[in-house]
Amino acid sequence: MKTLGAVLAGGRSSRFGSDKALATLDGQTLLDHALAALRPHCDALVLVGRDEGIADWPRPDMGPLGGFAGALRHAAGAGFDQLLTAPVDCVRLPADLRALLEPAPAFLDTQPVIGLWPVATLDVLQAILADGRDLAVRAYARQIGARAVQSDFVPPNINSLADLDRLAGS
Repeated sequence: MKTLGAVLAGGRSSRFGSDKALATLDGQTLLDHALAALRPHCDALVLVGRDEGIADWPRPDMGPLGGFAGALRHAAGAGFDQLLTAPVDCVRLPADLRALLEPAPAFLDTQPVIGLWPVATLDVLQAILADGRDLAVRAYARQIGARAVQSDFVPPNINSLADLDRLAGS
């Protein structure tokens, strides 16, 4: 299975107060940390929701599912079978992430944005986005029969400078 990795970086960072992707932790941006954390788990990597990456679909401000859709559309056009997603503030991932999530579709129960999604589910996701009523990742997951995977891994959740400071101290 050919896997495209996608770091979702299109959020507004409203709770954070500035562009979260460019905040630094241990001398590197959160974006750089997230890309490095996801890279070993996929065949290729894209950035979603930023000018220098893949655009959210159908437009910005659709939440993580807009990023998923943009990345799935790119994956479909580039011959990938599945998409592995992670948010820009996930600076660490478990070493066995792919093994935890395979076979797709599956997501980490503690952070559903970290998931493995078949490219074949793109039509379902596009219909959800067109409907616009429930844009939760778990709603998409339910519709495609994705498994919620339990893991001891607790992903970092950086929503404020205080969260970033706590992570720097760990």
